[in-house]
Order: sequence, then C-alpha cells, then structure tokens
Amino acid sequence: MSAGADIELVVARYREPVAWLRRVPRGVRVRLYDKGGDLAPADAPRAVLERLPNQGREAHTYLHHLLTRRDELAPLTVFCQGHPFDHASDFHRTLGALAAGAERVADFRWLGFIIDTDDDHGRRLFVPWSKNPGRRELRLDLFHPALFGAPAPPRVRFYPGAQFAVTAGRARTRPAGFYARALELSLGFPDAAHCFERLWDRVFGVSGVDEASLQGQDTVYLKPIRRLQRPGS
Repeated sequence: MSAGADIELVVARYREPVAWLRRVPRGVRVRLYDKGGDLAPADAPRAVLERLPNQGREAHTYLHHLLTRRDELAPLTVFCQGHPFDHASDFHRTLGALAAGAERVADFRWLGFIIDTDDDHGRRLFVPWSKNPGRRELRLDLFHPALFGAPAPPRVRFYPGAQFAVTAGRARTRPAGFYARALELSLGFPDAAHCFERLWDRVFGVSGVDEASLQGQDTVYLKPIRRLQRPGS
C-alpha cells in the first residue's frame, strides 16, 4: 500500500462541525456524505460533497459508498463518522501515519481504543445502553442470517464507533449484490446500524479482533481512561 493519494477518507456526517478536515493530510482524498442539509461546499473546501437523505445512520452511508463506488474504490478507504474522535481519539495521528506510509493496513483494521463484546441479542451492551431507555434487544440472531446466510455467533467482538479502514481488494471480495442486500437491511432492519457496528469486519469476511489481545476479558481499553483510573495511578 503506497501512501497519501492511495487513501480516501469517507465521512458520514449529520450535523457535526467539520473544521477538523483541515488537518487531514493533503494527499488524502476526502469524500463527505452529508445528511444534515446544513453544510455548504465552502465549509469543507477539500472534500467532494455528496448529500444523502437522513436515513440509516452511518451504516447506510458506508454501504452507499461501497455499492456505488465499488469499481473505483481507493486502494485504502478509511470510514469514519462526522466527529470521529469520541471513539478514536488518535484519529489524526493514525490518518497521518497511514498517509506517510508509516503504518499499513493489510486488509481491514478497526479504528478506536476499546475492544468490546456483545451477545447475539445485545443484552450485554445494547439493552442497558443509556440511549435505549426502552431496553429493547438488538436482534443480531436475526440480522446475521439475513445478511450472511449463517447463524449468528453467541458473542461478537468489535471496536465501538463503526470506524475502520479497508483495502479495495478486501472490499471487492463481496459482490455488488451483497452490498445491495446490506444497503436494504440498513434501511429496513430494526437498529441495523448498531448491528453493522458490531459486524463490519465480518462484512468484509475477516475477524478484525485478535482474541489473544483480550486475555480472557470482554472489554479491553487500549489507552488509559481517566474515569477508570485510581488517584495517583
């Protein structure tokens, strides 16, 4: 993988400020999908701006790109949300290292600093989530066979935030029909974006989490979290 011009940054925006795009390395192409309707091209002068209807969250945006741009994908595409830093605080550093060729992606790489685990009904993370006051389940047990034609595993490992980098070669191992079906699911399946968030590595046919890195734990923090640290630690 060569650097800079071989990378495209795909941003799924709603109404987040995008001034941070000014710090994207100059050689990296930027495609900004806007679902907020409040962004002018002058607000992101380096980006190719495309407007999409506000539906399906970031999963719909990513899949739209993968389907409509499948034959012209950059050698490496980095997918992120409109404000990527909550889940990947080192996003600028990582993007800079990829652009400079100091870091490489063989096929797929999650971006973030937490490895987490959910079960096939979302009971570990999704059900008690503060933004799910109704305590509904996340039906990965139904979503997984609908997308992949195979039963869901009892547990899934993933990096929260739905941000990752994938090579064109890896993305093209799936036919266009797969992405078309996935795009339909992103609009029609309940809480589909949260299902995809847990399964993006499987979308590309890989396991993106090294089980050995978890050391038997369900949650691993890859950087210190202040609120979890004891005074003086």
